[in-house]
Amino acid sequence: MNSLLHAIAMSKIHNFMEIQSNPPVPTSKLTSSAAVLLVTDVLASADHYRDKLGFSYDRFYGEPPAFCIVHRDGCYLMLAKIDDVKYIVPHWTVREKTCNVYFWVTDANALHREFVGRGANIDCGPCDQPYGCREFGIQDLDGYHISFGQIMPMQSDAK
Repeated sequence: MNSLLHAIAMSKIHNFMEIQSNPPVPTSKLTSSAAVLLVTDVLASADHYRDKLGFSYDRFYGEPPAFCIVHRDGCYLMLAKIDDVKYIVPHWTVREKTCNVYFWVTDANALHREFVGRGANIDCGPCDQPYGCREFGIQDLDGYHISFGQIMPMQSDAK
Protein backbone atom coordinates (compact mmCIF):
# COMPACT_ATOMS: atom_id res chain seq x y z
CA MET A 1 0.00 0.00 0.00
CA ASN A 2 2.85 2.33 0.88
CA SER A 3 4.46 1.74 -2.52
CA LEU A 4 1.14 2.48 -4.27
CA LEU A 5 0.71 5.75 -2.34
CA HIS A 6 4.32 6.62 -3.06
CA ALA A 7 3.82 5.96 -6.80
CA ILE A 8 0.67 8.12 -6.87
CA ALA A 9 2.40 10.91 -4.98
CA MET A 10 5.43 10.77 -7.28
CA SER A 11 3.16 10.84 -10.34
CA LYS A 12 1.33 13.93 -9.04
CA ILE A 13 4.64 15.64 -8.20
CA HIS A 14 5.96 14.80 -11.67
CA ASN A 15 2.83 16.21 -13.33
CA PHE A 16 3.01 19.35 -11.19
CA MET A 17 6.68 19.87 -12.02
CA GLU A 18 6.04 19.34 -15.73
CA ILE A 19 3.24 21.92 -15.73
CA GLN A 20 5.47 24.38 -13.85
CA SER A 21 8.34 23.98 -16.32
CA ASN A 22 6.04 23.93 -19.38
CA PRO A 23 3.13 26.24 -18.60
CA PRO A 24 0.31 26.23 -21.15
CA VAL A 25 0.86 28.78 -23.89
CA PRO A 26 -1.99 31.28 -24.11
CA THR A 27 -3.78 30.95 -27.43
CA SER A 28 -4.55 33.82 -29.72
CA LYS A 29 -8.15 34.88 -30.27
CA LEU A 30 -9.78 34.99 -33.66
CA THR A 31 -10.73 38.57 -34.45
CA SER A 32 -12.47 38.40 -37.81
CA SER A 33 -12.88 36.39 -40.97
CA ALA A 34 -13.19 37.04 -44.67
CA ALA A 35 -14.65 34.87 -47.38
CA VAL A 36 -12.72 34.77 -50.65
CA LEU A 37 -14.77 35.02 -53.83
CA LEU A 38 -13.19 34.23 -57.19
CA VAL A 39 -14.34 36.86 -59.69
CA THR A 40 -13.93 37.56 -63.40
CA ASP A 41 -13.26 41.29 -62.97
CA VAL A 42 -11.92 42.63 -59.66
CA LEU A 43 -12.54 46.30 -60.55
CA ALA A 44 -16.15 45.71 -61.62
CA SER A 45 -16.84 43.45 -58.62
CA ALA A 46 -15.40 45.91 -56.10
CA ASP A 47 -17.41 48.75 -57.63
CA HIS A 48 -20.54 46.56 -57.56
CA TYR A 49 -20.11 45.81 -53.84
CA ARG A 50 -19.50 49.52 -53.22
CA ASP A 51 -22.33 50.91 -55.32
CA LYS A 52 -25.02 48.27 -54.80
CA LEU A 53 -24.24 47.04 -51.26
CA GLY A 54 -22.53 49.97 -49.53
CA PHE A 55 -19.12 48.33 -49.06
CA SER A 56 -15.87 50.30 -49.31
CA TYR A 57 -12.40 49.42 -50.48
CA ASP A 58 -9.03 51.03 -49.96
CA ARG A 59 -6.92 49.72 -52.81
CA PHE A 60 -6.36 47.11 -55.48
CA TYR A 61 -3.42 44.72 -55.61
CA GLY A 62 -1.55 43.67 -58.73
CA GLU A 63 -1.15 45.18 -62.15
CA PRO A 64 -3.58 44.69 -63.70
CA PRO A 65 -5.70 44.55 -60.54
CA ALA A 66 -6.13 40.96 -59.35
CA PHE A 67 -7.20 41.32 -55.72
CA CYS A 68 -9.23 43.65 -53.50
CA ILE A 69 -10.69 43.56 -49.99
CA VAL A 70 -14.10 45.18 -49.63
CA HIS A 71 -15.46 45.97 -46.20
CA ARG A 72 -18.53 47.23 -44.42
CA ASP A 73 -19.31 47.50 -40.69
CA GLY A 74 -16.30 45.39 -39.70
CA CYS A 75 -17.10 42.62 -42.19
CA TYR A 76 -14.83 41.76 -45.11
CA LEU A 77 -14.89 40.01 -48.47
CA MET A 78 -11.79 39.25 -50.50
CA LEU A 79 -12.23 39.42 -54.26
CA ALA A 80 -9.64 37.50 -56.27
CA LYS A 81 -9.46 37.48 -60.07
CA ILE A 82 -9.62 34.14 -61.82
CA ASP A 83 -9.18 33.80 -65.57
CA ASP A 84 -10.97 30.48 -66.03
CA VAL A 85 -14.68 30.94 -65.25
CA LYS A 86 -15.12 27.21 -64.58
CA TYR A 87 -13.70 27.93 -61.10
CA ILE A 88 -16.47 30.40 -60.32
CA VAL A 89 -19.00 28.12 -58.66
CA PRO A 90 -21.94 29.76 -56.91
CA HIS A 91 -22.97 27.32 -54.19
CA TRP A 92 -26.63 27.39 -55.23
CA THR A 93 -25.59 25.73 -58.53
CA VAL A 94 -24.27 22.73 -56.57
CA ARG A 95 -26.67 22.64 -53.61
CA GLU A 96 -30.13 24.19 -53.71
CA LYS A 97 -30.74 27.28 -51.54
CA THR A 98 -27.11 27.59 -50.44
CA CYS A 99 -25.32 30.93 -50.31
CA ASN A 100 -21.62 31.64 -50.72
CA VAL A 101 -21.50 34.16 -47.89
CA TYR A 102 -23.88 34.86 -45.00
CA PHE A 103 -23.80 38.12 -43.06
CA TRP A 104 -25.63 38.56 -39.73
CA VAL A 105 -27.34 41.95 -39.56
CA THR A 106 -29.24 44.00 -36.98
CA ASP A 107 -32.21 44.92 -39.22
CA ALA A 108 -32.84 42.82 -42.32
CA ASN A 109 -35.80 44.92 -43.48
CA ALA A 110 -33.86 48.19 -43.32
CA LEU A 111 -30.87 46.69 -45.14
CA HIS A 112 -33.18 45.21 -47.77
CA ARG A 113 -34.74 48.65 -48.35
CA GLU A 114 -31.24 50.16 -48.65
CA PHE A 115 -30.15 47.56 -51.20
CA VAL A 116 -33.36 47.95 -53.24
CA GLY A 117 -32.72 51.72 -53.30
CA ARG A 118 -29.16 51.11 -54.51
CA GLY A 119 -30.40 48.83 -57.30
CA ALA A 120 -28.97 45.55 -55.99
CA ASN A 121 -30.12 42.32 -57.64
CA ILE A 122 -32.35 40.94 -54.88
CA ASP A 123 -32.95 37.27 -55.57
CA CYS A 124 -34.97 36.25 -52.50
CA GLY A 125 -36.78 37.59 -49.46
CA PRO A 126 -37.03 39.12 -47.08
CA CYS A 127 -38.68 36.15 -45.45
CA ASP A 128 -38.82 34.45 -42.07
CA GLN A 129 -37.04 31.11 -41.85
CA PRO A 130 -38.04 28.23 -39.55
CA TYR A 131 -34.65 28.47 -37.82
CA GLY A 132 -35.51 31.92 -36.46
CA CYS A 133 -33.94 34.32 -38.94
CA ARG A 134 -35.43 36.99 -41.15
CA GLU A 135 -33.30 36.99 -44.26
CA PHE A 136 -32.91 37.97 -47.87
CA GLY A 137 -30.32 37.43 -50.54
CA ILE A 138 -28.69 39.19 -53.44
CA GLN A 139 -26.84 37.92 -56.46
CA ASP A 140 -23.56 39.60 -57.44
CA LEU A 141 -21.97 40.04 -60.87
CA ASP A 142 -20.51 36.51 -60.89
CA GLY A 143 -23.75 34.85 -59.76
CA TYR A 144 -22.76 34.35 -56.13
CA HIS A 145 -25.69 34.35 -53.72
CA ILE A 146 -24.93 36.53 -50.68
CA SER A 147 -27.41 36.26 -47.80
CA PHE A 148 -28.18 38.68 -44.99
CA GLY A 149 -30.00 37.47 -41.89
CA GLN A 150 -31.32 38.88 -38.66
CA ILE A 151 -31.91 36.62 -35.66
CA MET A 152 -35.52 37.08 -34.61
CA PRO A 153 -36.82 36.66 -31.06
CA MET A 154 -38.46 33.32 -30.48
CA GLN A 155 -42.23 33.46 -30.02
CA SER A 156 -41.86 32.68 -26.31
CA ASP A 157 -39.28 35.53 -26.05
CA ALA A 158 -41.59 38.08 -27.67
CA LYS A 159 -44.04 38.25 -24.73
